[in-house]
Amino acid sequence: MASVTLDGAAIRDEASFHAASRAALGLPDYYGDTMDSWVDALSYLRDDEGMTKFRLKPNELLQIVIDNAHAMRAAVPELLEEIEYCVGGINERYEDYGEKPALQLVLR
Repeated sequence: MASVTLDGAAIRDEASFHAASRAALGLPDYYGDTMDSWVDALSYLRDDEGMTKFRLKPNELLQIVIDNAHAMRAAVPELLEEIEYCVGGINERYEDYGEKPALQLVLR
């Protein structure tokens, strides 16, 4: 299983979340630093689009671990909720195309 770790204690706003995601996921230079861009990038994990540094196999998951999630929840609870919502939506998108979910969010 592929895995990336984000430090929730370092995420204080949406800009720091996107900077951390850009580094951890290997997002392209043209990544838009928005949640819509994040969803789009993670919707192509099994394609040749090159939206991230990951290329998942058909049944493989990308585990996104947020360490110090309690600190992130205290600082930006609405952002953490949005990430959880987006991960669910991305997985539904994969299922709509007859694929298995691609993401697992782990809060530590």
